Amino acid sequence: MSKLFAFSGDDDFCPGGPVYPNPKESSLFLSLGPHLDVYFPPRKRSRISAPFVYSEESFEQKQVSVDVLPDECLFEIFRRLAGGQERSACACVSKRWLGLISNISRDEIQSLKSRDKNIEKKVKVISESEDEDAEGDGYLSRSLEGKKATDIRLAAIAVGTASRGGLGKLSIRGSNSSRGVTSLGLRAIARGCPSLKALSLWNISSVGDEGLFEIANGCHQLEKLDLCQCPAITDQSLIAIAKNCANLTDLTIESCSSIGNEGLQAVGRCCPNLKSISIKDCRLVGDQGIAGLLSSATYSLEKVKLQRLNITDVSLAVVGHYGKAVTDLMLTGLLNVSERGFWVMGNGHGLQKLKSLTITSCMGVTDLGLESVGKGCPNLKQFCLQKCAFLSDKGLICFAKAASSLESLQLEECHRITQLGFFGSLLNCGAKLKALSLINCLGIKDENLGVPLNASCQSLRSLSIRNCPGFGDASLAVLSKLCPQLQNVDLSGLQGISDTGLLPVLESCEAGLVKVNLSGCVNLTDKIVSTMAEIHGWTLEMLNFDGCKKISDASLMAIADNCPLLCDLDVSKCAVTDYGIASLARANHLNLQILSLSGCSMVSDNSLNALGRLGQTLLGLNLQLCNAISSSTIDILVEQLWRCDILS
Repeated sequence: MSKLFAFSGDDDFCPGGPVYPNPKESSLFLSLGPHLDVYFPPRKRSRISAPFVYSEESFEQKQVSVDVLPDECLFEIFRRLAGGQERSACACVSKRWLGLISNISRDEIQSLKSRDKNIEKKVKVISESEDEDAEGDGYLSRSLEGKKATDIRLAAIAVGTASRGGLGKLSIRGSNSSRGVTSLGLRAIARGCPSLKALSLWNISSVGDEGLFEIANGCHQLEKLDLCQCPAITDQSLIAIAKNCANLTDLTIESCSSIGNEGLQAVGRCCPNLKSISIKDCRLVGDQGIAGLLSSATYSLEKVKLQRLNITDVSLAVVGHYGKAVTDLMLTGLLNVSERGFWVMGNGHGLQKLKSLTITSCMGVTDLGLESVGKGCPNLKQFCLQKCAFLSDKGLICFAKAASSLESLQLEECHRITQLGFFGSLLNCGAKLKALSLINCLGIKDENLGVPLNASCQSLRSLSIRNCPGFGDASLAVLSKLCPQLQNVDLSGLQGISDTGLLPVLESCEAGLVKVNLSGCVNLTDKIVSTMAEIHGWTLEMLNFDGCKKISDASLMAIADNCPLLCDLDVSKCAVTDYGIASLARANHLNLQILSLSGCSMVSDNSLNALGRLGQTLLGLNLQLCNAISSSTIDILVEQLWRCDILS
């Protein structure tokens, strides 16, 4: 072997001479077995390298990565991928790749297919169904809130939904304080989601006109736009949306301090399909914007909400004249609108199709103005009046006479309305009135009023009188004569009524009571509950006695014996005990689905078996503030009643 190491000269073992300075180094040999060593000299370029040991530093220097490619090259590669799933997979590699892929618009991919027939055929063969989904109508919905609302997530949504039917609805509420949503995120949505139909942006100060410009240019199918607390968005954004999104049907603007008249006028001119408009707390919106919008969308606009705006009587005159297609109208906090505005709106004769009207905190609502509205809206069915201090009994009665098609009337915090106006509206309303609500009206006083013998409101089915402290037994006696067809009664918070006043109402209801809410009526006792169960037990479906401290186990026994259809029972803070719960459980025909025992301090662990039997039909059980029921009992109930939602 030593001779072999010393071999050299013209007859070298390998022509060309030794390459390595020390030919005797044993590491230059490849071992092919325990008794055979072969020496391999270098050639021009060896395809199979010997197992040389490289240092870590030299290895890192020679490693090649795709990241060295510039963005332009990667962009061209990504836009040539066969389908959306491949692009989605690549987008998961890094934020850089995600950003590049999210900037590829649908038109750029399609233009490639039209130039390259081979790729087009490949896509048809491999991903035909995928492309059909990508061209879909956009049925996917995504929502980002708070810290999750970032540009990176928007880019991921744009790429991920493109191959799965397309994004149809996007809602962004709030934004990450350090890296929140900007125009870059909306640009990714605009380029990757042309099927977007509904966009909602709430409380996003970092998005301005540039982001809405991208949406307008890329999402031509947009139908619904909701902007709330976006101070950087101006009229220019609305103009761009109006010009590029002709399918816009629903526009909501709230607390956007930079949007004014010019944007609304553009929407009216360029959006012939606009059906719903809601504007709230926008200080730059005035009469010109409302007039331009309403006059242009006369035959399409169906729903109008104007809340806390700096508009005057002129805007209401425009509504009354040009609102020919309006069916729902809401007016809130219009402090600059006077009596004349409502009078002109009613006399404009344009609200012939109006069916629902809600007026809140408008000082211009007076007797004269409300009567005019009643006459000018012959098809009005639902009317809600809240916090209008200048309306009196006379105006309410005149309105009831004029609005002959009225089906539902609600009065809330109208303190000049007295017992005379309340019962006068019942006597003078049309034959279609089905529901009447009186809430927090402090002008009601309990007085004995004479009622004509033949007077009644046969059509009324639902009566709600809540938190009116002056409403007592005398008023209930009058109601019992006027409303013989009641089915739903809500008298919650009326501490002045007693068994004596409620009894005539129970006896006069010919159709049978279905839903009864007597929460907070602290003077009612077991006697009236037993009477109610006996008279109306076969029709009762819901009973609420929350806070009626004089109601005890006797009431539960009467309910168990007479109310087979009852599905919702609330006896919170009542004097019921374990015995009453056991009585309910023994009723084989009872089919309770909701049971509330909140604050029943005398219901204890002994009711475990009874609650278990009731739980066979229960879907909801409220045991909050039941201090006599231990946590171990609650755990057992949770385990046994797996279908039931238990509050404890």
